[in-house]
Amino acid sequence: MHKVSLYLLYSVCFITLSLMGCSEDNNNSTPQAPDIVVDFITTLGGSKNESAQAVVNTTDGGYAVLGHAQSMDGDVTNKSNESYDYWVLKFDTTNQLQWQKTYGGSDDDRGTDLIQTSDGGYAVIGKSKSNDLDVSENAGFDDFWVSKLDSSGSISWEYTFGFAGSDTPYSIIQTNDNGYLLSGVLDVSASNGQGDRNSIGSRHAGGDYWVIKLNANGVKQWSNYYGGSFTDTAYDAIQTEDDGYIIIGSSDSDDVDISNPRGSYDFWVIKISDTGTLVWEKSFGGSEIDEAHAISKTADGNYLIVGDTRSSDLDISQNNGAADLWVMKITPDGTLLWEKTLGGSSFDVGRSISKTQDNGFLISGSSRSTNGNLTSNKGQNDAWVVKINSNGNLEWQKAIGGSEVDFFYDVVELNDQTIVVVGDSNSSNEDISENKGFTDLLILKLK
Repeated sequence: MHKVSLYLLYSVCFITLSLMGCSEDNNNSTPQAPDIVVDFITTLGGSKNESAQAVVNTTDGGYAVLGHAQSMDGDVTNKSNESYDYWVLKFDTTNQLQWQKTYGGSDDDRGTDLIQTSDGGYAVIGKSKSNDLDVSENAGFDDFWVSKLDSSGSISWEYTFGFAGSDTPYSIIQTNDNGYLLSGVLDVSASNGQGDRNSIGSRHAGGDYWVIKLNANGVKQWSNYYGGSFTDTAYDAIQTEDDGYIIIGSSDSDDVDISNPRGSYDFWVIKISDTGTLVWEKSFGGSEIDEAHAISKTADGNYLIVGDTRSSDLDISQNNGAADLWVMKITPDGTLLWEKTLGGSSFDVGRSISKTQDNGFLISGSSRSTNGNLTSNKGQNDAWVVKINSNGNLEWQKAIGGSEVDFFYDVVELNDQTIVVVGDSNSSNEDISENKGFTDLLILKLK
């Protein structure tokens, strides 16, 4: 841990961001960009593969990062084998590593989402193929594996949920009753319709949104799946004012629960009740591939959804080329209020969204463009972070990377208004000073 802490200190650099603003329309002036600088860019890992998938600001003013680690050396400590494990790292307000821990069994276990819980501990979720060590059981191939950690990272309880196929979670939230809602994808074909809409008539094929409600102790209260005959993947969820939930993701189905598909893949948004009953569902997008990855509530009681689009028609008013980051605002009943694209002529995508203290939003993802809303590309995918205001206008953007693939998966504003962005990197040049193996966990701190 001391080695990692020292590396964070030695990694500190001050680089002025190249910022680009844009107005809501051509008649408005460009908003003034804030003075944002890079505090540090650092990579953590060993001789194999590491990645960060989620970051959360903690009540003590620091932050915690979740991802996965394969290495048994370098910055990864106390790991017993070279299978993938969940990797959690806790940093204080001065970016010093307070503790790091790996969790899993002897097979492939990869963390996807992390929250700090109301008791000051953490809940982590991901997919697991293991049935030993930290993992109590496995029903076949990938299962949902959720663990409750105390404030120092020790496991309080853990459970797996799944069937014979590949059942993969992407999101966990703590609910108003101090329980948890898990969402991801269920391999309905392999489960033979188990999951819970298990009447003969509702046994879809392929993969469906799978939503599981747990109580405060991790015991399942109910589960349900939603979708059609093809591939439907839930990436994020949020609790609504009436204690129901909005679940977002992507769908290429055109039957069963999907009533009005727009194209090959759509942003598919569903509202369910507090017991999992489907209330409404809506598809958004164009005739090409559109995939939603994250949702956040706005100050006025509506919702922003972010992902990416390859379309240029129907709900998509503009496409800058190839794939664009696409953000849209909807009401609690799913009415589209506005939508905007960000990007350039190549492939630009969004993976997370989080609210800032000024009621704006931070979006993370990756970019291959050098034009449009982008000003540079160091090679292949650059890790990309964007700040928009409450109206969806671009305030600033920053792409960092080297000559290989670099990607951001999550971003959060800390209590002191500094920003932490996490992902992974294969580079060892340009903005990335060191690569320790194949893929490294990547952290960017802005202030």
